[in-house]
Amino acid sequence: MASTTIISIDKLIRLIGTPKCPALIDVRTEDDFAADPRLIPGALRRRHDQLQSWAAPLQGRTAIVICQHGHKLSHGVAAWLRHEGIPADVLEGGFETWATAGLPTVPEAKLPKRDQQGRTVWVTRARPKVDRIACPWLIRRFVDPTAVFLFVIPAEVTAVGERFDAEPFDIENVFWSHRGELCTFDVMVEELGLGTEPLRRLATIVRGADTARLDLAPQTAGLLAASLGLSRMYADDLEQLEAGIVLYDAFYRWCRDATDETHNWPNVKAAAP
Repeated sequence: MASTTIISIDKLIRLIGTPKCPALIDVRTEDDFAADPRLIPGALRRRHDQLQSWAAPLQGRTAIVICQHGHKLSHGVAAWLRHEGIPADVLEGGFETWATAGLPTVPEAKLPKRDQQGRTVWVTRARPKVDRIACPWLIRRFVDPTAVFLFVIPAEVTAVGERFDAEPFDIENVFWSHRGELCTFDVMVEELGLGTEPLRRLATIVRGADTARLDLAPQTAGLLAASLGLSRMYADDLEQLEAGIVLYDAFYRWCRDATDETHNWPNVKAAAP
C-alpha cells in the first residue's frame, strides 16, 4: 500500500507556483547543501534540530519536507510537524531525485542576504505598474514565499537598500534590472533558474506590457490595462501588490494550463419565421 505521507515529484511540480502550494521545507544537512547549494523553487532552508523555533508560523498550513534522499531526516521532521498539528508529507526521493530529473532549481548564491528571520528583503520604486508587481509575484511564488518588499520614492531606493540590507530591483545600474530588450522579470526568470515554458511565455507578456510593445503577445494589452487599473484602485503599494499577485496567479495558470482553450459563444440558430 502506498504511503499517505509521501508526495511524488510529479505531484509537487503541479503545486509549485500556485496559491495552494504547501510550505516547502528543505532540511538537508549543511554538508549536503554545501555540495549543491540550490533549492527547489519556493523552498525554505530550515535546520531539522531547530524545529521548535520555526514550526509555529506553519500552523494552518500543510508542508512538504525535503532532505537529500527522502529518508530518515525528512521523515523525522514530517512526523514532528504532524505531532505539532501541521499536516506534512515527505518528497519522494528528496532533492537528489528532483535535481537528477533536471527540474528547475534556484541557486542560493543568486539570492540576497537573508534577514534574521530567514527572509529575503527587496526594495524598489513606489507606485508600481507592471515589472514591480510581476517580480514580487515571481519571488513569492517561486523563490521565497516570506520575502519582504519595500516601496520607496525613486531617489531613495539605493540608500534604503544599503541601510536596510535590501536588494534593489527594477532601477538603473543594479543587477536586477532591464538588460537590452529584456525587462526585469525576464532577467529574474533566467538568472534564478526558472526558465520553464510557462514562465517564459508569461515573461513575453510581461515584457510587452512593461515596455509598451503590445505586439509581443495578444495578452499583453490586457495585462497592461489590468495593471494600470490596479494602480488607480490602490493608493497603498502593498495592497496593490496583494491584488496584483492574484492577477499574476491567473495569468500564470493560463500560461501553464489553458493556452489551447478557447471560449466561443454557442451558436444560436435563428428562430423560424
